[in-house]
Amino acid sequence: MRLSAGPPYAPAPLRVDVLPAGVGPAAAAAATASALTAAALAGTPYDLAVSAGIGGGFARAALGSVVVADAIVAADLGAQTPDGFAAVTDLGFGTVEHRPPAGLARAAARAAGAVRGTVLTVSTVTGSAARTAELLDRHPDAVAEAMEGFGVAEAAAAHGVPVLEVRAVSNAVGPRDRAAWRIRDALDALAAAFGALVPVLATWEEDPG
Repeated sequence: MRLSAGPPYAPAPLRVDVLPAGVGPAAAAAATASALTAAALAGTPYDLAVSAGIGGGFARAALGSVVVADAIVAADLGAQTPDGFAAVTDLGFGTVEHRPPAGLARAAARAAGAVRGTVLTVSTVTGSAARTAELLDRHPDAVAEAMEGFGVAEAAAAHGVPVLEVRAVSNAVGPRDRAAWRIRDALDALAAAFGALVPVLATWEEDPG
């Protein structure tokens, strides 16, 4: 997203470039980094990167609802040990979390009527009750899981660009029941949410500090 400079005291025009980034954190990171680099080299850098799409919802996020991340977490980046999962940060290196600007996340959730909480990025979609319980035990504030947010956030952080993640819930996290998925409803909810978000994004200014 770019905010173009307008005349003094006039609202800045909102320009949004939509980029299909592929499936999974690696594809999302590569596509985002390429777009951010090209924009920076052209002298038209982005003000904000938004990871948007559908995902699975935990209990707090019903089918068809929208979630906004106040934390974007790589839930399976680490090592499996005899004592359970250890994040790379537990091993003494790397990062597993990026935080969108707090004021923007609050305003976006309010405008879209969205649930706000942690959105997990996974490379393997959860398909069992045991895995769901494990994720919630480690991330009690999780509202949804998806596969691209952390990749977008990593690329954005490398460029010093803030990030936001917005998801619409197409299915419940847990045992896979493909017949219960509501992808069309989730996409419709996502489109409606972005209609409500336009004024927020057009007037947002980065949180100080």
